[in-house]
Amino acid sequence: MSKADSALNAARREREIAEVSAGRVVDLVVVGLGVTGAGVALDAASRGLDVVAVDAHDVAFGTSRWSSKLVHGGLRYLAQGRLQLAHESAVERGILMSTTAPHLARPLPMLMPLLPMVSATQAQLSRGGFVAGDLLRACARTPRKTLPGPRRLNVTESLAVASGLRRDRLRGGLLFWDGQLEDDARLVVALARTAAAYGARVLPRVRALELAGDGAVVRDELSGSTVQVKARAVVNATGVWAGQLVSQLELRPSRGSHLVLRDSAVPGLRVAVATPVPGEPNRFVLVLPQPDGRVYVGLTDEPVDGPIPDVPEPTESEIGALLDVVGAVFERPIRRIDVVGAFAGLRPLIDADGRTADLSRRHMVVTGPEGVVTVVGGKLTTYRRMAEDAVDTAVRQRRLVAGPSRTAKLPLVGAAPPEPRASGGVPMRLVRRYGSEAGAVVATARTVAGGQLCDAELFEPVVDGLPVTRAELLFGATHEGALDVADLLDRRTRIGLVRADRERAEAYAREALHMSATRYGSVPHHPNAPVQGS
Repeated sequence: MSKADSALNAARREREIAEVSAGRVVDLVVVGLGVTGAGVALDAASRGLDVVAVDAHDVAFGTSRWSSKLVHGGLRYLAQGRLQLAHESAVERGILMSTTAPHLARPLPMLMPLLPMVSATQAQLSRGGFVAGDLLRACARTPRKTLPGPRRLNVTESLAVASGLRRDRLRGGLLFWDGQLEDDARLVVALARTAAAYGARVLPRVRALELAGDGAVVRDELSGSTVQVKARAVVNATGVWAGQLVSQLELRPSRGSHLVLRDSAVPGLRVAVATPVPGEPNRFVLVLPQPDGRVYVGLTDEPVDGPIPDVPEPTESEIGALLDVVGAVFERPIRRIDVVGAFAGLRPLIDADGRTADLSRRHMVVTGPEGVVTVVGGKLTTYRRMAEDAVDTAVRQRRLVAGPSRTAKLPLVGAAPPEPRASGGVPMRLVRRYGSEAGAVVATARTVAGGQLCDAELFEPVVDGLPVTRAELLFGATHEGALDVADLLDRRTRIGLVRADRERAEAYAREALHMSATRYGSVPHHPNAPVQGS
C-alpha cells in the first residue's frame, strides 16, 4: 500500500466511474460510505475482492460524523447486563487505539463530580461500575498504559482538572478513562482511503436507485448518468436509510443531539465531565473538550418519526434539556447564548418494544428476499466487527472466493504511535490529525500552492480561534476526496459546526478546490449539496 494509491480526488473518481460503467462484473457493491460501509469496503478489498463502494452524498455524510467522538469501552452495556456487547466494545476500542488508528484515538480522562444531585448510593454504584469497566479493559487485553484505572479524587484534585465546577457541597469526584477520537469523520475518511489503497473504487455522489443480489442501478449525482453495476454480492450499509433500499426491514431511529461551545464557556476544563441525567441511572450528559478549542455537550436520545432528513437538526427542547443538566454542574452556568453550534445524528436502532434509549445497540446482518446483505444497528466503536460480519455473510451466501478478515491487524493510512512527535518543521497539530502523513500534508500544500502562497500563509489558521489551515484544505481536495466546499468545511475539517466560522472559511475552501483542480484535474460542481445548520 502506498500513499499515492490511497489518494482520493475528483480525477480518480471520474476515472473509476468510467471503469464501473464499462460493464465488468465486480465481486461486491457496498452502498453507504459511513463508518460501517467504509469498513465493509476495506474488509472486502483487503481480502482480495473487487469492490465498488458508493454513497449518494459524501464520505462520512450521515450518522458517522455526528457522534460524541468517543470510542466507548462498553460501560453502559455492562450496567445493562449486556456482557457480550460490552466485551465486544472493549475489544474493538483496544484495536482502534493500539492498531487501527492510534493517531486518531487517544485516552480521555472523564470526571464524575460528586455534587448534591449524586447521592452517596449512586456514587458507590458508579464507582463499582467504573471498576467493572476497568476489569473489562483487562479482559479485552488493553494495556494499563493505554487506559489508566479509575480512582477517587478529593475536592482539590477535582478542581485542579475542572476549575469551573460548582464548589458548593462538592465532595470530590470519580475519575475514569475511555477513548476519544480526534474526529469521527477523519476515521471514516481514513477507512475509505485505506480501502482505496487496496483497490476499492470509492465513489461519493453516486446514488443507489435499485438493489438486487446481483448488482445495483446507480446514478452519478454530478453528471446525472445512470448505470447498472453488475456484482456477485451487494451489501447495504446505509444506516438509518437502509429500509428505503430493501424490503421487510423495520428500524426505529432515535436522535442524539450535541451542543457546540467555545472553550471559554467552560474555562479550566482539562478532563471530560460526566453528570447523571435526573431519573436515568445509566445515562449521562457529557461535557467533552475537543483538541481544537471547542467543547461538545451531549447527548440526547429522542425517538424519530416520519421521513428521515439528510441532515438532522436538534430541537430547542433538546438544547434546553442539555443546558438544564449541565447548568447544575458549573459555577458559571452555561447559557443559550454560549451555544455557538449544535448537531444531531440518527441512530439506526433495530425495531423492538420499549423506549429507543433502552433498545440494544447490537448490530444485525440480514439477507433480504432480493439477495442483498444488510448490516444495521451497532455503534461507531464496533464498526470493524460489523463490517467483518457483513463481508463474512456475503462471502458465504454468494460463494465468493476470499480469505479471512485481516482488519483487526490492519493499520489505516497515517497510523502512527499513540504518542506522536513532530519532526522536520512539521506542525504538531498536523501530526496529531494526520499521523505519519503529516509530512505529506506539508509537501502537498507547498507543491499545489506552487509558490502562490508562502509557508506562513499555508500554515496559519483560516479562522480566528480555530487552528485549521489552508494546507489541510488543500490536502482534503487532493488526497481525501473532497469535491466541494461542504466536503471541506463540514467533514474533512469541522469548521462548519459553527455557522459564523464556516462563512469566514468559505473563500479559503474555494481557493483550495481551485488550486487542486488546476493541478490534478477538474473538481465537479455540486451547488445543491446539503450543509449543516447551527
